[in-house]
Amino acid sequence: MKVQAEICIYPLRIESLGEAIETFRKIFARHDFTVTTSSMSSFTSGEMSRIFDACRDCFDVLADTYDVVMEIKISNACSS
Repeated sequence: MKVQAEICIYPLRIESLGEAIETFRKIFARHDFTVTTSSMSSFTSGEMSRIFDACRDCFDVLADTYDVVMEIKISNACSS
């Protein structure tokens, strides 16, 4: 099923978010997703199972370095 996802990454107890956000973007790029990043979240679309795989990979990598919160919203109503 094709969906759109809004993903928020919150690395905790760090001064700069840039490195964690760039790691997130690189991981999604490795999964062949285009990610549009706003000031508070990132958006992508594609097959739901592939997005979940990329999110799991991203969380695993980030959690090895940071205390992190990941928030994901999935919609099949705005999947373009």
